[in-house]
Amino acid sequence: MKKVMFISSTGGHLNELLQLESIFNNYDYSLITEKTDANRKLKKQYKNVNYLIYGTKDHMLTYPFKLLANCFISLFLYFKYHPDYIITTGAHTAGPMCSIGRIFGSKVIYIETFANIHSKTITGVLFYKFHVANLFIVQWPSMLKLYPKAICGGWCF
Repeated sequence: MKKVMFISSTGGHLNELLQLESIFNNYDYSLITEKTDANRKLKKQYKNVNYLIYGTKDHMLTYPFKLLANCFISLFLYFKYHPDYIITTGAHTAGPMCSIGRIFGSKVIYIETFANIHSKTITGVLFYKFHVANLFIVQWPSMLKLYPKAICGGWCF
């Protein structure tokens, strides 16, 4: 059975990722997101749930330290699960894990957010430009103008 890691930051990105729930049990999967009060319930609903430290760029004094800590936690979790595939809807939380996965041979599937119809996200730009994702999926046909090598996979919802 293929090992698949599903990872995203909390909020809308996680909501989009959880739309893929119907395929979770087809794989030996793990789910990774940020630790927030709202996300604690995920451990009751899904197996192999792990958390990264919650942090936003709005708190520029502490954010770099949390990001650095998340890099080390991501490295630990990557080697704990060593996934064949990493599927993400972004954002910043997924960057270190997907980069680690790409370096160590996992296939990375990035799904650009449903919220953007005509503009790029920072994570999307970085993943596309630096070829972090083996497969780059957009949810709107209009996004193919911005990411010409992407595949339009339609909506997650």
